[in-house]
This record gives sequence, C-alpha cells and structure tokens, in this order.
Amino acid sequence: MRYERAHGGTEEYYSHGTPAERWERAQLFFRAREYTAAARVLAGLVEEAPEQTGPRLLLARAYYHSAQLRRAEAELRLIVERDPVEHYARLMLGRTLERQGRHAEAGPHLRIASALTGDFPQD
Repeated sequence: MRYERAHGGTEEYYSHGTPAERWERAQLFFRAREYTAAARVLAGLVEEAPEQTGPRLLLARAYYHSAQLRRAEAELRLIVERDPVEHYARLMLGRTLERQGRHAEAGPHLRIASALTGDFPQD
C-alpha cells in the first residue's frame, strides 16, 4: 500500500517525523537519485533551521541535480553570503552558473573554490 493512501496524502510523508528522521530520509532520497523528493524534505528542514549549512547545501545539490538551477543558485548564494570561504558552495555556485550559460559570473566562484582548496592549475 502506498503511503498516500494509508495516510491521506503524500505531503505528510515529506514533513513527517523528527528533524533527524527527515534529514536521514532526505539523504536516502538523495543517494537514490530521487532529487525532487529529497528537495521536498530538505526545503522543510531549511525553513525550520535556516542557519544550518548542511541541509541548505544538500538542498542546493538536489535542486542542481533536478535541473532547478535558479533555486540551486539562490540557496548557494545564501550560503556563500554567510560563509564566503565555504569552498564546496563556491564550487557548486560556479557550476550552477556555468550550467545556465553564465560563464563570466561562474569564473570568479570557481577560482575562489580552487584557491580555498589549494587546487591551483599547473603551469
């Protein structure tokens, strides 16, 4: 029996449980490449705890992989604004901008991400 029949709706499934249970559920969806489902769970977690970087970063990644690039960009910009040295958010922001064809905007973020990890191009 599908969850929505047993419990009256699918939305309840995405918001059901403790934050820790929902975080685990979101990670399971993400690992299963169910990015839209992961994003639905993560959006609620981010709303409840907007200061936490982990859920917001995974939400941005879920948006990126489900081709919701404007949403991914918005989440990544919030992370970078709060923590300018968060190298993975910088890298993802650069890639998200590249994927939108915005290469000039992507360049600085990709260079900063490389500098933060010490991954400089070999001459």
